[in-house]
Amino acid sequence: MKKLAVLVSGKGTNMLHIIQSISNGELDNFKVSLVISDRNCQAIQYACKENIKTFSLRRTNTLSKEIDHIMMKYIPDFIICSGFLSILDAEFCEKWAGKIINIHPSLLPKYGGKGMYGMIVHQKVLNNQEKISGATVHYVTKDIDSGNIILKKSCKISSQETPISLSKKISIIEKEILIQSLKNL
Repeated sequence: MKKLAVLVSGKGTNMLHIIQSISNGELDNFKVSLVISDRNCQAIQYACKENIKTFSLRRTNTLSKEIDHIMMKYIPDFIICSGFLSILDAEFCEKWAGKIINIHPSLLPKYGGKGMYGMIVHQKVLNNQEKISGATVHYVTKDIDSGNIILKKSCKISSQETPISLSKKISIIEKEILIQSLKNL
């Protein structure tokens, strides 16, 4: 059984999809062992209902050290950044290298890096009149959105696309490739 730790900042829709994929047998060799957030959020509330160990931390300059301390207690096989908006420091990234996975709402390396998340990415893609977008699952390194790509998938952008409609398309892709990436690990 592979243990997953999930880092999250918001609703946790990708985290929920992982939990559902475990429940329905699609990821039968995985278990979400703990969920850590950098704020009190919906994902933490859901994880509590599922009897998953949770930690709601504050964003401070010691956040990565606090997360590391928790990780050392639970020793997960993989750490999934699922809409986690805090930046993990270089020391943490190096210590857990090859075990931290992120899902990004663009086709990296385009539209990656500091400050590029959520609707900001989708608006930038539309402003630049891109014809395709997508999502990327990649390993986390000290350089933001620069780790080796595990899997990515694209979708076409229609001429009537809005950031919200693009976000919905990308969200479907994120769930699909995140589960596929976990299956391949």
